[in-house]
Amino acid sequence: MMQRPPFRPEEYSLKETSPHLGGAAAGDKLTTTYDLVEQMQYLYVRVVKAKELPNKDITGSCDPYVEVKLGNYKGTTRHFEKKNNPEWNQVFAFSKERIQSSVVEIVVKDKDLVKDDFIGRVVFDLNEVPKRVPPDSPLAPQWYRLEDRNGHKGKGELMLAVWMGTQADEAFPEAWHSDAASVPGDGLASIRSKVYLTPKLWYLRVNVIEAQDLIPNDKTRFPEVYVKAMLGNQALRTRVSASRTLNPMWNEDLMFVAAEPFEEHLILSVEDRVAPGKDEVVGRTIISLQHVPRRLDHKLLNSQWYNLEKHVMVDGEQKKETKFSSRIHLRICLEGGYHVLDESTHYSSDLRPTAKPLWKPSIGILELGILTAQGLLPMKTKDGRGTTDAYCVAKYGQKWVRTRTIIDSFTPKWNEQYTWEVYDPCTVITIGVFDNCHLNGGEKANGARDTRIGKVRIRLSTLETDRVYTHSYPLIVLTPAGVKKMGEVQLAVRFTCSSLLNMMHLYSQPLLPKMHYVHPLSVMQVDNLRRQATNIVSTRLSRAEPPLRKEIVEYMLDVDSHMWSMRKSKANFFRIMGVLSPLIAVARWFDQICHWRNPLTTILIHILFMILVLYPELILPTIFLYLFLIGVWYYRWRPRQPPHMDTRLSHAETAHPDELDEEFDTFPTSRPPDIVRMRYDRLRSVAGRIQTVVGDLATQGERLQSLLSWRDPRATALFVTFCFIAAIVLYVTPFRVVVFLAGLYVLRHPRFRHKMPSVPLNFFRRLPARTDSML
Repeated sequence: MMQRPPFRPEEYSLKETSPHLGGAAAGDKLTTTYDLVEQMQYLYVRVVKAKELPNKDITGSCDPYVEVKLGNYKGTTRHFEKKNNPEWNQVFAFSKERIQSSVVEIVVKDKDLVKDDFIGRVVFDLNEVPKRVPPDSPLAPQWYRLEDRNGHKGKGELMLAVWMGTQADEAFPEAWHSDAASVPGDGLASIRSKVYLTPKLWYLRVNVIEAQDLIPNDKTRFPEVYVKAMLGNQALRTRVSASRTLNPMWNEDLMFVAAEPFEEHLILSVEDRVAPGKDEVVGRTIISLQHVPRRLDHKLLNSQWYNLEKHVMVDGEQKKETKFSSRIHLRICLEGGYHVLDESTHYSSDLRPTAKPLWKPSIGILELGILTAQGLLPMKTKDGRGTTDAYCVAKYGQKWVRTRTIIDSFTPKWNEQYTWEVYDPCTVITIGVFDNCHLNGGEKANGARDTRIGKVRIRLSTLETDRVYTHSYPLIVLTPAGVKKMGEVQLAVRFTCSSLLNMMHLYSQPLLPKMHYVHPLSVMQVDNLRRQATNIVSTRLSRAEPPLRKEIVEYMLDVDSHMWSMRKSKANFFRIMGVLSPLIAVARWFDQICHWRNPLTTILIHILFMILVLYPELILPTIFLYLFLIGVWYYRWRPRQPPHMDTRLSHAETAHPDELDEEFDTFPTSRPPDIVRMRYDRLRSVAGRIQTVVGDLATQGERLQSLLSWRDPRATALFVTFCFIAAIVLYVTPFRVVVFLAGLYVLRHPRFRHKMPSVPLNFFRRLPARTDSML
């Protein structure tokens, strides 16, 4: 078995960085754009069009294209067949860091089978190229006369614009980049930066009420009918109607997820279960979602009758039967008052309802600068050596962003900045780093999947407003071999609040829209709908250009977060223990007080107790003052860094290899029977302990119930008698005296204690529970 490397906490820790954001000195114009990233200088060449190009071929035609050369880098435009006045409108960007020449040469050539013919060129000295920084207007292209190799004026003209700019330039996203010169033309689309929008998702509620005048195929029996509803690849069905008649009733809700634009139709079929495993269609109706009403609240909409169509087979083809009077009663609506959950509820980035009229105003702006990555590991092999082609994806709300892919670099520099509107501070932005495996174009990828390098989550409520956080986040992934650090990604984050009052007010509001509480969905419904929503989102985004592939979307949305894991179970158990540990510590401290381990402290507690008994109105103010002082005291040690992935909290570094192998197993399992049997036995042993604990809790609860149930007549008689005497004593005795005497009894000296259990505890343990009735 492979030896696991020693655990080093500092390797997985967050590191504060000091990048040169803005890229210029204070007061310089360059600081006004892209202020959360380091400025990167580029030479831009825009090739617009040419005119009056001479014919070079034997056939007397010209097939022109343009070649932009800068040192060892060379970019080419597409070529045109037999065109003397071509128009390209392409932009080329050359990183200033890699420029090894003092001139840029733009050459017009004629495409030929044997050797391309030289038509003419334009040469620029880089020292004379103008600088341009947005929001300056784009540089206007100009006509330049082509020159021959000796610098003499030739035939034809070329319209160009050449300037020095930064990554903030509008031409940057669509430009050909010199560092991607090795990527073929059909792979260029997959390396460009892009912004995506999640399709607008709706919950579709189908209330199946009843059907009338059904005509079953077999009229000699009472039909057992149910309704099956399909929307795209989602299929749901009602229960079999309890009224086995030709006018069955259900009054059952079916919930689907629908995405705009509504491409699929809702198909409802009434089916009769004629035998086990055999169903026959009694009638069917197809409903377009374009005409379905939308509601914003819980008010009932009008129901509607829909005619059912009978389909019969004629010569192997389905045909509609015209004379058919069956119909179905439905209430269908698109729910605009819910938020369609497509993310894990723990990492939600958006909590707004679907309907835009219900949105509240934004409370601020989130700005993210994706700077660089350091120490990335080789993700694949190319030409016998390891290489990584990294890009980042960030997701917040309905907006996804994808940076450009940096080719063959373990220290990629993106320096791209993005902005989102914030509607709720209790949300999370997710940033993932991936290796691009589609540089050769979609057709040549052969089903390759982009590899995950790591992921970062930042909760906005943990950030101070208007502060720029610049940190290097560890990229940690869990593999079957254990936890592994894949590198670090450097980010700059700023959360700017536009209205502090509105943001504070949000902390008193429900997290989800009103409909989630007025008409809540069941846990099973939420889980199924979330799975359908993530499937729709991943399918739609994978159809974009360049596609945001299914594996990327599912990783960002934590699709598999609900799967069983022994490691996560342990981590959650210790999280609960971490929450309960202060209470346990207080209980131990109080036990020490009661046993007079420190007599001075116990005497002080007695004095405090007597003051609170004499002046009970001081109890609540004292508690709140104490909490206030604790909060003020802890302010000195408040976290100054955003939270990050914690391998120790996740029990990632201590997980057993077999537990990790089980976590990465497919569902259903693909492991051999003996391993599955061993894991099943292990799960049974763990479940047995949980079963025992749950049984003990049930026993204590049933003992409480048996105090008054007369299950044990003598115990109940004793308890009822005690309650009667206690009621009389408490009526005639002042409450302060009772509390005072009870407190003195609890805090009594060890001399007056004995190790045997107390009388009330003995009495409680003797009470009966329903364990005797368990099989």
